[in-house]
Amino acid sequence: MSEELGDDVQDTVVQAVAEEAAAEEASKGGSNSIDAMLNVGLNVQIVLGQTRMPIAQLLKLSRGSIIELDKSIGQPVEVVINDRLVARGDLVKLEDDRLGVSLIEIVKDYVSET
Repeated sequence: MSEELGDDVQDTVVQAVAEEAAAEEASKGGSNSIDAMLNVGLNVQIVLGQTRMPIAQLLKLSRGSIIELDKSIGQPVEVVINDRLVARGDLVKLEDDRLGVSLIEIVKDYVSET
């Protein structure tokens, strides 16, 4: 399963990079090449949850304020690449009190069916 998940992640990232590289190359008028894709930067976000609040409430926030999110502890976080949901995963603790994400699901709408 993890090997299959790894292939899906690689395919997903390659697709995102290809889209970004194609857009960049189109704007430059150049030809597509795998080398151009390897240097394209992607915006990767890990979304813990979301909430909506009025501006008045937002302005009252200060250090120590708690913002309630729409997710519970134990629910998967979302992995978003270039503003598109591509995967879900669990938070994991790494060395030196760092956090990481262990991927558990690839969003199939994003992975091309080729």
